[in-house]
Amino acid sequence: MKPLVLYYAKCSTCRKALKWLEENNIDCDLRSIVDDNPTHDELARWIAASGLPLKRFFNTSGSLYKQFGLKDKLPHMSDDEQIALLASHGMLVKRPLLISDTVICPGFKEAEWAKLKS
Repeated sequence: MKPLVLYYAKCSTCRKALKWLEENNIDCDLRSIVDDNPTHDELARWIAASGLPLKRFFNTSGSLYKQFGLKDKLPHMSDDEQIALLASHGMLVKRPLLISDTVICPGFKEAEWAKLKS
C-alpha cells in the first residue's frame, strides 16, 4: 500500500512534513483533511491499528477543539462518539496524519516518518 498523508494546506507543520517527504523521495498519496475528511470506519481502523490512545488523534491545539470545549467533554464520551466527532470535522483531526502499512502517526514526528524509508 502506498502511504497516505492527510494534510491541511495552510498548516505549517503539514507543509514541513510534505517538504520532508519530497526531500527523502518518498511517494505518498495526499488527501486534504478538509475537502475529504476521514470517515468513521477509516478512523476506527487506523486508531485500532496504531495502538495509540484515541486522544492522540485530536488536534488539541485547534480552535474547533477549544470552541467545542472538548477538553472537558471527551472524557465523558465513548470511543465511538469520539470517532464520530473526528469524522464529522476534519479540522479536529491531528495533522498531518500519516497512514502506511508500517506507520500510523498523527502529527509530524520525523523519527516515526523515517520508518517509511526502511
